[in-house]
Amino acid sequence: MYEINFQKPIHIHFIGIGGISMSGLAEILMAKGFTVSGSDNVSSALTDQLKAEGATIYIGQSSDNITSDIDLAVYTAAIRNDNPEFGACMEKNLPMLSRAELLGQIMRNYAYPIAISGTHGKTTTSSMTSEILMAQETDPTLSIGGILPSIGGNVRIGNSEYFLTEACEYTNSFLSFFPRYGVILNIDADHLDFFKDLNDIRNSFRRFAELLPENGALVINGEIENLREITASVKCPVITFGFDSAFDYYATDLAKNEDGFMTYTLHTPKGTYPVTLGVYGVHNVYNSMAALAMADTIGFDLPSSIEALGRCHGAKRRFEIKGKIGDITIVDDYAHHPTEIAATLNAARSFPHNHLWCVFQPHTYTRTKLLMHEFADALALAENVVLADIYAARENDTLGISSGNLMEEIEKRGGKCHYFHSFSEIEIFLLENCNPGDLLITMGAGDVYRVGEELLGN
Repeated sequence: MYEINFQKPIHIHFIGIGGISMSGLAEILMAKGFTVSGSDNVSSALTDQLKAEGATIYIGQSSDNITSDIDLAVYTAAIRNDNPEFGACMEKNLPMLSRAELLGQIMRNYAYPIAISGTHGKTTTSSMTSEILMAQETDPTLSIGGILPSIGGNVRIGNSEYFLTEACEYTNSFLSFFPRYGVILNIDADHLDFFKDLNDIRNSFRRFAELLPENGALVINGEIENLREITASVKCPVITFGFDSAFDYYATDLAKNEDGFMTYTLHTPKGTYPVTLGVYGVHNVYNSMAALAMADTIGFDLPSSIEALGRCHGAKRRFEIKGKIGDITIVDDYAHHPTEIAATLNAARSFPHNHLWCVFQPHTYTRTKLLMHEFADALALAENVVLADIYAARENDTLGISSGNLMEEIEKRGGKCHYFHSFSEIEIFLLENCNPGDLLITMGAGDVYRVGEELLGN
């Protein structure tokens, strides 16, 4: 594998630079003096920002973009061998790294690299831990899989030994990392276009945990089934969290304050502390316990860490309140797996409303087909479901399914469901059927957020 000498900046080209992680890594390298170029199929706020900071950005991917002055190319998991830029790099025998391999090499430059993993909740927990690191005045470098309002983007360039990143299991990406501290929030069946089954996924998380050195720590959800199977070969201390008093960090007295935000009592090896969050839902109690357990394990002051969490309202697209139209509140959420959907819809019960509407855009044909019944069970929690077409993302094969199949499953469970092929049809239907006091959530990992933005005139 090509090894970057960070003391001698070179020209690095990013194939797919517009992704949330790729753009963040490009920004980090630019801050270290590297020359950056990159391409993507469409322009975005992220590519515009990189261009403003001095990167050379190509819209559209072509072999002509691989110029003779490029020293290294970086590509995402979505890039296939038939990509023209990937092919040009191969023809020129240009050194290449995957996004995960680059991120792993960056992590090795820091004494305190922290990696937040889990099937769900990575971005929210990374946001919470980021707020704690900044409150502790550590001046961290942050690479988050979403837009965090307090840093004005998805990346923060610090000048200390603290580095925090999300660690995604897809294509075993996080096995290229070099964390000292790691979090495993949960392990669920997902990305089944890559993993064979849940056991395959569990094996990947076990291997991630084994990456942690003796002088580090693993913070893990103690409620994960057969936990010992994941942690048995880990070299570092293992710290558990959850709702059971047998865990190192556990929560009791769960309640909601007048704003609907979660409150609880946190029990730790050092004592008990009251916690008030700035976010909704029981799932965020788990996320916050992971962030606080990590902070305490590293040695940060726990009361001030708790105070920082109270100011954290999460990243964009994580139960993000977009605004109101005709006294109808519009919220957007990134949830695209049945577990995440159920957590978000249950959290919505804490939000004052008359009727709950969920506009859901399934993400990938593989996930939708393999988890069809689980999706239907989760979406049936909403009073009214409106489905958009499946967002194909990296897939070309429809597998013979559509959102119509999901609608049939929801209706079998007694749910009210409607399916439209275009966002404009969805918007017209919502304007005709939503009433004042209703709560409307646009949900999915694709571009369904545009429905809410169009309704609001944004």
